[in-house]
Amino acid sequence: MSEIDEAAGEPTLAFWVTAEDEDDDGMALGRRGGDAVLRKVPLGPLRKNLTETVTALQQVFADVAAQNGTLPLREAQLQFQVTASGGIQLVGTSQVQGSRSITLVFRQ
Repeated sequence: MSEIDEAAGEPTLAFWVTAEDEDDDGMALGRRGGDAVLRKVPLGPLRKNLTETVTALQQVFADVAAQNGTLPLREAQLQFQVTASGGIQLVGTSQVQGSRSITLVFRQ
């Protein structure tokens, strides 16, 4: 359930983020190491960044599916993390183990 961040006046969602892993976007959800803290993530940037990421991925999947090979693409699973500022970071396979992330599943 979303809340309104009274300081910023915009809707937010609570996410667990790792306190010691700060970068340009702030703290990231689920990085290994450090203590997790509950942070309010603004919905505006999260919605924008997730929409842009999914739109780009759908184009990539459409390009791959158009190859008409003997092994057609039927499903793609991607994991991502959310930064405290609402950014999206796709998770590579070497980072997935022990990571807190959200999985998107695309099916044809």
